[in-house]
Amino acid sequence: MHLETLAIHSGHAVDEATAAVTPPIYLSTTFARESDGSYRAGFLYSRYTNPNRASLERCLAELEGGVAAACFASGSAATMTLLQVVGPGHVILPDDAYFGSIKLARDVFGPWGLDLSLVDMTDPENVARAMRKDTKLVWVETPSNPLLRVVDIAAVAAIARRGGALCAVDNTWGTPVLQRPLELGADVSMHSTTKYLGGHSDVLSGALIVRDADLHQRINTVQMVGGAVPSPFECWLAMRGIRTLPLRVRAQTASAGELATFLADHPCVERVHYPGLASHAGHAVAAKQMRGFGGMLSVQAGKDREQSLAVASRLKLFTQATSLGGTESLIEHRASVEGPGTRAPENLLRVSVGLEHIDDLKEDFDQALRA
Repeated sequence: MHLETLAIHSGHAVDEATAAVTPPIYLSTTFARESDGSYRAGFLYSRYTNPNRASLERCLAELEGGVAAACFASGSAATMTLLQVVGPGHVILPDDAYFGSIKLARDVFGPWGLDLSLVDMTDPENVARAMRKDTKLVWVETPSNPLLRVVDIAAVAAIARRGGALCAVDNTWGTPVLQRPLELGADVSMHSTTKYLGGHSDVLSGALIVRDADLHQRINTVQMVGGAVPSPFECWLAMRGIRTLPLRVRAQTASAGELATFLADHPCVERVHYPGLASHAGHAVAAKQMRGFGGMLSVQAGKDREQSLAVASRLKLFTQATSLGGTESLIEHRASVEGPGTRAPENLLRVSVGLEHIDDLKEDFDQALRA
């Protein structure tokens, strides 16, 4: 089935008890046994599994083309679980990955025995040179946050496979609408479902989708024992958001492309980072592996932090806030958020394009830049 159909029907079924078309929220933490000690529907305790979480996991597996999925309390919890599964050893991350992923690998798991290498993955040969006998995981993020650099997933996945390592892709910005890493050879696709999948800035959750049943079992064990799982309500909200995912992402992608082109030609803008621009260094790779260039872009405006923040403060339709992928447009000065060691230029603003009319967004940026 096409993605639009899967988004509506995967994981959804008419409620058997009430015939409700929209499934209920199963808030129960525990489930009754039958007289023989068995469980009628296979549910025992909500830390293990829950009807709402099971529905969401089936849906995500089908959207990404995986054999199974596991959902967590956040994208960071999903990342942490995968690092726990691979265990102590060598892990390779992009040098411009989401700062939280790097901090997790270096500061939390470093003392535990994880040896981290940060490389520029825009050239796959850098990954090949960084591989070691004890390399267990190659973590890819494309497009990257916040510089929107692009990594050739198929090339890096092949390098990891030859070295006996897993390849995982943070697909939060790509979403299954634009990019399906498992089809390109990756072993794991990770999502902060807080972002585009939930889509309304009202749910916190994450997910790992895999193409190997044994790997899923290992992940499921940590998920079940560790307990960093989303609540039934969060799963229900994520399922609600997924129903409109293809429509939202395509509309946001179209607006982001138009806004990026507008800003790239603006006299008050130093540089725009967006893989849909022909001038972007990763444009050809993005065009090969993506079905659209996404709703995220970064713009360098002003000479320094103070001027860049002033531009952001003059915007009326872009809310200054962390996160992305919601229906409202957001903007954020990333260097301020990431703090010391950030790779974000001091005049860089990260933009999440929402569903407002594109002409209004362009006019808003124009007045903020020219003021």
